[in-house]
Amino acid sequence: MSGSPATAEALVRLHEELLFQRAYPRDRLELVRAESLLSRFGERVARFAAAGGDLAPFDRPEVSGIAGTSIATDYSFDVVRWLAARFPGRVRLDWKDQDDPDRLRALLPEFLPVLDEEALEDANVPYLEWLRAAQPDPRRDLDWLIQRITALPLSERDRAERYEALRVPIEWMLGNGRATRTRMRWPARERFFHRGQLIARREVSLAEMLALPRLPVRKLPRGEGERVVDLARAATALRYREYYGFTCADPASVRATRVGRGVEIFFMGLEKARRLPLRAGFAAIVVKNGVPVGYVEGLALFERIEIGFNIYYTFREGESAWIFGRVLKLLNQVLGVTSFSIDPYQLGHENPEAIESGAFWFYRKLGFRPTSSAVARLVRSEEAKIARTPAYRSPTKSLRRLVTGNLLYEIEPSRDWDRFHVRNIGLAVQKRMRLRYRGDPAELRRRASSRLARLVGTPFSPHGDLRDVALILDLVGDLPAWSRSEREAIAAIVRAKRGRDEIRYLALLQRHPKLRRALLRLGSGGSPKR
Repeated sequence: MSGSPATAEALVRLHEELLFQRAYPRDRLELVRAESLLSRFGERVARFAAAGGDLAPFDRPEVSGIAGTSIATDYSFDVVRWLAARFPGRVRLDWKDQDDPDRLRALLPEFLPVLDEEALEDANVPYLEWLRAAQPDPRRDLDWLIQRITALPLSERDRAERYEALRVPIEWMLGNGRATRTRMRWPARERFFHRGQLIARREVSLAEMLALPRLPVRKLPRGEGERVVDLARAATALRYREYYGFTCADPASVRATRVGRGVEIFFMGLEKARRLPLRAGFAAIVVKNGVPVGYVEGLALFERIEIGFNIYYTFREGESAWIFGRVLKLLNQVLGVTSFSIDPYQLGHENPEAIESGAFWFYRKLGFRPTSSAVARLVRSEEAKIARTPAYRSPTKSLRRLVTGNLLYEIEPSRDWDRFHVRNIGLAVQKRMRLRYRGDPAELRRRASSRLARLVGTPFSPHGDLRDVALILDLVGDLPAWSRSEREAIAAIVRAKRGRDEIRYLALLQRHPKLRRALLRLGSGGSPKR
């Protein structure tokens, strides 16, 4: 490993082998050696580039983020603003890859007086020439643009839309620092060495893992929580990704638990202003021996949670199934959820990466079942073929049919959530708006907010962050006929939705069986009872 690989592909393979050894070391010597080689990996990349080597193979999402390379893409305004603040001088606008210069017409006249003289009438406007007259240093373009967009008298959502409409990529020059996949670490309190075989999927029983003793979960101080959120955002951005649960994470909500075998899970909720109307949003980053190895996103309602779970490419030959079992244990313990749903996209629907990785069979062999009867029939057929011919592998065509519905794992088996989709609740709101309020969303919100405020004693502003909660609750049934204690419980649920975090909100939902039945009926395609 001490020689310099002759090709970019060989250099990438070396990097991934070292990173796997750093996360899954067999002994202390292997860990120290891998860390030492990784700490100087940026120098290897620099020498390779100086010799005329092609760095394009380093830019694939499955291997991006290596020290000595750069990232170039069009992230959201939230992520770009965070990157610019977190890595000053290393993030800049990449004008040369802007695919449609005319998009600049929508925003730059806000900041460049008299630009409308050309922008509204002329073709081939030299927007960068105008920008250079006002701001001559290209290295400051991103900061200049962020400052001016932030100063606009708009909501955060509208500011983000203004920026994102430009479709200007940013270039993030990584260098050889800690903010690279190569050297990103969380200070590990314990090391685990794999002196024996890794735990294979066939050795993992989710039922047994969920029955294990409670995990030791601790709430982190806000400062430490901010460092965790930074870690999660950077680990994601380095892979050309961003996830809502990290982008909008609340640093004050972060919890941590060490689950064994060198694995630590950092669990977080959403900022108040970024929460969804109905479901509670959570995310987690998984660290092994200090190395980020994967992430989790979850959307919970009552005892059900929709999960997105991903172990990064480099570590998929590690103990993925065992880690997943510990994740489910944490979610069950902290959130009280007992029904775990995997969305079709996570399984491979319109997601070639998940198809190639065999995501469907990963979950199926851990005990998840299909909620679609058509998919269930195909699963039985495929499993019969596997039983007859152990070497059989489902063809891509069959896999694409297998991933058209959810997979579900339940601690307490039932069929309650088989037909549920939160979209059905939203569609019911739209139908009410069309039939009762002539398609007028303002009138729908005003009436629903006023009616719910009178019934439950909690103020609902038709323009506030609880307005969609009012619309949803207005659908659930004949609320005036509900008992006083049931209505008071709904008021407590509404207050908890905008409380310190959404864990209490979920706990209160789980104690309201009548509300559960009503929302479950709507989400499963039933009609509102009136």
